[in-house]
Amino acid sequence: MSISNEVLQSLNFERLPQVKKPKYVVFCDFDETYYPHNMDDSKRSNMKLLEKYLLEHGSKGNLAIGWVTGSSLESIVEKMKKGGIQYFPHFVASGLGTEITYFDSNGTIIDDQIWEERIIEGGFDSSKIERILKLLEMKYEIFLRPQTQLGSSKYKFNFYYEEQNEFIDAKNLEKIEEIGEIFQVGVNINKCNPLAGDPENCYDVDFIPLGTGKDEIVKFILDKYELDKTNAIAFGDSGNDLRMLQAVRHGYLVENATEEAKKTHSMLAQGEYSIGILNTLKHIIN
Repeated sequence: MSISNEVLQSLNFERLPQVKKPKYVVFCDFDETYYPHNMDDSKRSNMKLLEKYLLEHGSKGNLAIGWVTGSSLESIVEKMKKGGIQYFPHFVASGLGTEITYFDSNGTIIDDQIWEERIIEGGFDSSKIERILKLLEMKYEIFLRPQTQLGSSKYKFNFYYEEQNEFIDAKNLEKIEEIGEIFQVGVNINKCNPLAGDPENCYDVDFIPLGTGKDEIVKFILDKYELDKTNAIAFGDSGNDLRMLQAVRHGYLVENATEEAKKTHSMLAQGEYSIGILNTLKHIIN
């Protein structure tokens, strides 16, 4: 994890009740889905209602919830403080689903070693990304700018590609994916969302290990809980959530989702951010 166990232990956030055999698992993107960057009193009040619901249904053993996010744990903790979020979820899949951390009700914090071993066996490391960047620059004049606002991640390397024109962008983005395939690295590309702190007129370009990512997290966690996709619910707001939404039976975009995402995925929650999540959970579970 990108933040020490000691620091996490010292934080004053509460834990949801431990659920060993949930009926449902909820997979939720964090930035601009669970957590609004333009937090105000109304949104904070809605967040409290959602947390109350999660606490109640966690106590009944009905559901486990996890945040599946491009942010690092360090970045998440800062946003939790800023937004007044009271509870950790049952798990966080940070770094675009490259690291999994569990938050038990007894206060323990555990990294998923099986997941990490899977990544290590795949031979993913920073030198491979450096070779990709060099090749893109030297041979194809494609320049990627490092991102820093999501915090550092052990297994995810994220960059911005600045838009030029439609023809050049399509050609360059296709070439980035092609080079990733040659180097056996997962590539995630989607339009930036300025509301989440991204610059205008850019694409997110993320390099991650093969066999990881938000959709792979869904499969792994469902296997862990011995559940089928029919008992999985997911929420997102942008293009990089779509595979996760398609990996479950109940996959919803929150009402404040990007127009790009809405063009591709038709299932919309009734409400934005946490109130959209809450309304949907009540409809499915109650």
